[in-house]
Amino acid sequence: MSGKPWGCPYGLDNGIQGTLRNMSVNIVVVDDDPGFRRIAKTLLTARGMHVVAESGDGASALAAVREHRPDGLLLDLHLPDHDGVAVARMLRAEEQRPRIVLTSTEQSFWSADELQQAGIESFIAKDRLFDADLRSIFGPTA
Repeated sequence: MSGKPWGCPYGLDNGIQGTLRNMSVNIVVVDDDPGFRRIAKTLLTARGMHVVAESGDGASALAAVREHRPDGLLLDLHLPDHDGVAVARMLRAEEQRPRIVLTSTEQSFWSADELQQAGIESFIAKDRLFDADLRSIFGPTA
């Protein structure tokens, strides 16, 4: 293998690579705890992502996704009106679906297969969020 990106037989020049690396990844943060939303926003911003909206429940999360068309959705499992898996399932019908990362203070009781069928990219416990490679998870797919 030549080490060149797939689909680019001659590679990308450094200017284009730098531009691609610095492209903004837009995220919507959904959690009923404003303190956690603030922490998540700080963490995502520090990782070079842009939080375009915050929501405290499933209904406003759906509206925010439809309005902002984010690249990613950091989604709490336990919301006042819906659980995060139900919100993810509702978003499956969207033409431009964000990459969804489900979070919770407790371990997910959903299987990896069930999460994937709901359209969830990954589950990350809230106490592990700081260590997670969020940029790779939310970034463009290869």
